[in-house]
Amino acid sequence: MRLLTILFTLQSSLTLAQTTYDQHIEKHRQAYRAEFLASGGSPLKTQEAVSLLRFYAPDSAYRVVATVLRTPKAKPIAMPTHTGQTSEQVSYAQLSFVLNGQPQTLVVYRSLALANNPLYRDYLFLPFKDGTTGGETYGGGRYLDLRMGEIKNDKLVLDFNKAYNPYCAYGEGYSCPIPPASNKLAVRVLAGELNYGRVH
Repeated sequence: MRLLTILFTLQSSLTLAQTTYDQHIEKHRQAYRAEFLASGGSPLKTQEAVSLLRFYAPDSAYRVVATVLRTPKAKPIAMPTHTGQTSEQVSYAQLSFVLNGQPQTLVVYRSLALANNPLYRDYLFLPFKDGTTGGETYGGGRYLDLRMGEIKNDKLVLDFNKAYNPYCAYGEGYSCPIPPASNKLAVRVLAGELNYGRVH
């Protein structure tokens, strides 16, 4: 009986933790939807358009801790965008982590344009593609937004449940950086934003 009690308590704790996590992600997504309606440059300007945003169900297995290896001597690169223009980015760090039981590596970048803006001076940009890209998720890749202050003891939490589509997924004319080939994950990331519910 004691073992059954322990197992039931453990299962209840895990269920509660997942429920709390689900609520956290839903709150994040509510703010994400609201931002479209509040932003003047948004491609989605109505509640109906925003209602077509689609996401994978929250899954805490896609929240991982990455080891951060900074790249202070990296030179800026001109990252191509969907309009043919370029976005000046510089590698900030290499992130190493395990996802779906496999070791993975991504490079997180810092925008040179935003580095001069006090509001975004600590902003980090993580563009990536994975095994779902061009299928269930947008063919141009997805993004994660991070902050330097989130790095603690050379560790950084990556929550792919917060991965989102660039504006190019919803309309034409946006200059969205294209993830470098080195930022293509060898696994399917079944988390974050799916393809938009309407073809543009």
